[in-house]
This record gives sequence, C-alpha cells and structure tokens, in this order.
Amino acid sequence: MTQTKIYEALNWASLFLEEANREPKVAEILIRYHLGLSRQEWLLSLREPIPEDKLTQIKAAIIEHVETGVPVQHLTGYEEFYGRSFQVSKDVLIPRPETEELVLAVKEYLALKQAPVRIADIGTGSGIIAVTLALELGNASVFATDISDKALKIAEQNAKQLKADISFLKGNFLTPLMNETMPFDVIVSNPPYIAKSEAPELSDTVRDFDPDLALFAEEDGMAAYYKIIEQLRQMPLKEDTLLAFEIGYTQGELVKEQIWQVFPDSHVEIKKDINGKDRIVFATHLF
Repeated sequence: MTQTKIYEALNWASLFLEEANREPKVAEILIRYHLGLSRQEWLLSLREPIPEDKLTQIKAAIIEHVETGVPVQHLTGYEEFYGRSFQVSKDVLIPRPETEELVLAVKEYLALKQAPVRIADIGTGSGIIAVTLALELGNASVFATDISDKALKIAEQNAKQLKADISFLKGNFLTPLMNETMPFDVIVSNPPYIAKSEAPELSDTVRDFDPDLALFAEEDGMAAYYKIIEQLRQMPLKEDTLLAFEIGYTQGELVKEQIWQVFPDSHVEIKKDINGKDRIVFATHLF
C-alpha cells in the first residue's frame, strides 16, 4: 500500500479547510507539529511519506478544528510571539500580532534609558508582554499581575522556559502593586476590551475558546481601562512614567478622555497599528 506523502496531505488538508471557511495555513502548522518538523526541515521533506499513525492524528486534528473551531494553538499547545514560542491553553488569551506592536512601542520608548527600569504588566495572561520585555531589555525589573491562578501558572511556566526573571503577583489589575514605593517607568496592559454585546460577531475560534475573563469587559468594553486608570491615582508615579494600553480600534478617544478626566495635565497619544487602526494609547505626565 502506498503511503501518503507530506505534500499530498498538505493539499488535502488545505482544500478541506478552505471549503469549510477555515484558514488553509492551519494545514501546514498541524502537519509540521505532528511530524516534529522545523520550517527548514519542512521544505526539504514535502515528498517524504507520512507514517500511518501520524496521518491518522493529523486528519483527526484537522477535522476537529473544522468541526468545532478549536484554535490550532490549543491543538499544538503553543503560539509564536515576537520570535519566541509561548505555551498557551484554554486559560489564557492566545497571543495576537497586534500585541507585538505594543511591545515594540514600549521597547522604543525605553530605548534611550540607560539606568535600570521598572515595568509592570497588568493582566499578564500567558506572560507574553512581561516575558518579551524582560528578555528584550537587559536593564528591566519586570512585575506582572493577573487575577487568574491558572493564567499565572502558564505565565510562570513561560518565564521559566524562556529564562525570564519576572515577579508574578496575583490580584485585580494594579491591586498587588499598591504597596510599591518606587515608581514604575512603564505600566503596560492589554486588558479585556470587548463589549459582551459584540460576542456574536466574534469567530467561534475566539468566542468559544478564549477565556471570557480575558476577552470581555463591562461598560461597553471600557471597564478595565476605567479601573486601571482609577487605580493609578494610588501608585507612585514619575513625570515620564508611561501608561501603555492596547485598545480596541474604536476605543482610542474614549480611553484618552478617561485618562484626561483623571489626569487633566497628562500627555496622551493614540498610535495606529500596521493596518492603520487605532491600537495603542500612550500617556505620560500623569499628575
């Protein structure tokens, strides 16, 4: 009996996914995962046969993704972010490319600082922001908070795996940091910002599998921003302390107005993402 070759499985899976209105690129991700192939090995192996047991696993995973919408990252257990592989699960938000832009913007803001810097990542989830900034900036002391024990466990495992030194603290947004006496140079957050009314518009891959706690916020998606901005009143701040938020693309002006309401003399800037949509809010002079 002739064994199925990798390129044949790829063609079948890609077409099957496309016909089901799923992303065809999932085919390569799942085939590579089950065969343990690097990107370079993949390109050299397309005409190699697939062992029957592996082919069965691949087909089952493709069919499960098509029928249920389960994210490919839950099937593989990881996602790439800023060039590194992060463990993910149903307990954390799957990293998004837009968040890489938030990390890059913070990194650029801190580029001119020679002295050690202090960074707080609020609502860390899988730890992607905290871990990436700790590894990209050799002079940073990084703190990360989350209200979810399960999320913190994943974040701690990612930090350990990638050898990032981070202080993880359990609590609601800034609450665990209220007793800090030294001001932070950056307070960064990608909080839940989707209104619950928007849930029907989300893809099943997001709506049914990302944790509600990481996706949805009350007050039309604004509740987390209101809470963090209010908590900032109780934090030690410097003139150049940066508050950096990822936002939903319709929320820039609302977040800006809220920051000005609490910190009337602050400097607030809305930054666009690679697609030209409002995605980041920067605020300094929080006095």
